[in-house]
Amino acid sequence: MSNDNLHDLLSITHLTDSAYILKMSRRGLQFRAGQHILLGKAGSIHNREYSIYSGDTEDFIEVLVKEVEDGLVSKQLKKSKPGEKMQIEGPLGFFTIEPELIKTAKFLFIATGSGIAPFHSFANSYPDINYKVLHGIRHGNEAYGKKDFDAEKYISCTSGDKSGDYHGRVTDYIKQHPVTPDSHCYLCGNFNMIHEVFDLLEQQSVHPDQIHAEVYF
Repeated sequence: MSNDNLHDLLSITHLTDSAYILKMSRRGLQFRAGQHILLGKAGSIHNREYSIYSGDTEDFIEVLVKEVEDGLVSKQLKKSKPGEKMQIEGPLGFFTIEPELIKTAKFLFIATGSGIAPFHSFANSYPDINYKVLHGIRHGNEAYGKKDFDAEKYISCTSGDKSGDYHGRVTDYIKQHPVTPDSHCYLCGNFNMIHEVFDLLEQQSVHPDQIHAEVYF
């Protein structure tokens, strides 16, 4: 195992009983907002893909982890302590925004659960980007990173209670608030949401070339 892949765990922040943020030393790791890494504890043969949560100009690297009931890596990482070594491979992936579009295009980011991570990186990396976020969650306390988004641009869609900005699923919101065809749409989350939203966007005349998807779990 190369020491080049080892990063210090700086902190672990628990957001809910199952969701937490790992903050690690960056050590010069270059990435583009929207990419992911393979992360595991140093010395372990097990790792998992996590989208980078932090912005590309910050001097640390963060990931948002949702503990999976029968998962191995998410449980291991949750027990980590500051000062421990983490092993990072990457960055990987092409769920990114073309540089020439950042200042000129209109974006719609649609996430479920911890699929909000790449959009948190987008918003932190590109402060002037014109975006709106739809975040599909069950309960209001799962609005991970809400405070880091522009309050007027973030809409939590809660299906399990009425504590969000909108009561219902992201698909319900899109049906009631049609997307304009000039929008560049990025989808990150579970397969069913992505499949349903893709169909809705096509019905609303968004060109397939302007729809980008990353299946998160």
